Amino acid sequence: MAPIPLTPVGWLNGFTASGVFLFSVIFGLFAMYKARKLHLNPLFYIGLTYFFAGLIFTGDFLDFLTVLITQNNMDNSLGIIGLINWMWFPGVAIFGMYFGAELIVPKKKWTIFTIYLILGIIFDVLLFLFPSSALTYTTPVPSGSDLINDSLILESIPSILAMIFLISILILDGFGFLRKGIQSTGIIRRKFFYLSLGAFLYIAGGILDGLFDPGFYLIFVRAAMIVSAILFYLGVKK
Repeated sequence: MAPIPLTPVGWLNGFTASGVFLFSVIFGLFAMYKARKLHLNPLFYIGLTYFFAGLIFTGDFLDFLTVLITQNNMDNSLGIIGLINWMWFPGVAIFGMYFGAELIVPKKKWTIFTIYLILGIIFDVLLFLFPSSALTYTTPVPSGSDLINDSLILESIPSILAMIFLISILILDGFGFLRKGIQSTGIIRRKFFYLSLGAFLYIAGGILDGLFDPGFYLIFVRAAMIVSAILFYLGVKK
């Protein structure tokens, strides 16, 4: 059997993408299970948020498995990797915003949910109707030396919507929880600081992961995304 052609960066990219995929999906399911058992609605929405966050790496995970099995990347002639990655992104925004709204502005949570649900539907419709206008790819040469890197085209409407989603979560969950923490005391104060730090880490990780080509920095970026899940869990558990 021929040796797998992955470069050191390719191995790192594959392992970290697979790690975030598996951890986030499993963590999301676990959080939803614990939420139902403990009757903790905020934990349920965190579970949904991270479940969708994990699915964003589905294409990378499948591409990594394909390279391990065939020594070549997935057939991406139809742009399937970008579609099966980015189609889940609105779920992160919808439930991440709903989670923040329930803890900070509960009377407006359904309004916020509806707004981001509509934006999420627009995002996915445009993504699937005009994939070549929304997504761009960097295909490794030779095939199998790294994962196929997908990213949104900055001038596209889906990219603009993605930035709106990230900035919204940053403001509501990041700065919103920070403000609540400053206003609180004791255990509640600590919990809001956990939530705020979790939001900042996830947004920073998401932006860095999406803007730059894969490199050795990925181990820190994707580790931060995993740590953010733990901080969110600590912030909402009893």
